[in-house]
Amino acid sequence: MTQSGYHPGMDTKKHLSQLPLEVASLTTSQKAWIHAFVQQFKMPHTFTRNSSSDLVTDLVLENIGDLLRIHHAMSKRSLSKAPFEYAFEKALQLSGQPAKLADSATNPGFDMTIGKTRVSLKTEAAKNVKENAIHVSKWMEMGKGDWDPPKVQLPRFLSHMQGYDRILSLRCLVQTGTHYWYELVEIPHSLMLEAAKGTMTRAEKTKQETFPWYCHVPDGKGGNKFSLYFDAGSERKLQVKNLLKSHCVVHATWKFESFQLTPEASNGEEE
Repeated sequence: MTQSGYHPGMDTKKHLSQLPLEVASLTTSQKAWIHAFVQQFKMPHTFTRNSSSDLVTDLVLENIGDLLRIHHAMSKRSLSKAPFEYAFEKALQLSGQPAKLADSATNPGFDMTIGKTRVSLKTEAAKNVKENAIHVSKWMEMGKGDWDPPKVQLPRFLSHMQGYDRILSLRCLVQTGTHYWYELVEIPHSLMLEAAKGTMTRAEKTKQETFPWYCHVPDGKGGNKFSLYFDAGSERKLQVKNLLKSHCVVHATWKFESFQLTPEASNGEEE
């Protein structure tokens, strides 16, 4: 656990010594924004990493945490997938890990590579988010063609899983406008492959013309580890519902207070 921050990119005394001159050359408005961001960084926060994590080092923890705080200084909305991908890539690179985003933002498989490992990135930030149960509203698109989930869509999902090796989800559990709580959770690749032996059932109560289907993966105790939901709506997508976090790995958590940056957040007076 840590309460103080690193300074990404400022790896030499020269950079720090030049900072006062660089700030002095800025406009009044620019100085006001810098002052406001400094105040943001002084807000209470607690960043925690799993000591066993092979991805989130102390530096990665701080870099992502600071970016989340900057983001929420200007927005009450949770960090979305595209900014998260960029932030995660840069945080890993700054810690010396060979991370690289996929060449195409619409790549149907992995979103980034860390060395030779292909990683799929997800986000979750629904208002009714459950702390101990993960939901992915759109794991993948099911596409057009015949609608027969046991014979067509489930095999398509299992084939899709061969396109990446690890799965990470950035979850926003609390977002009040002043308080935020994020966590980075790894969904085991092997866990999702258990769907191959899941129980397929057709959803009888539906307003859709084409019946959606569920694939329930049992936990051996009378419940389910998770369920796949083959949504037959106009978008035709695969959802993951009620995936128990107890089967996953929490790499890090970020809890912090925040306020929206406004002109009055700083005096903004030229010295």
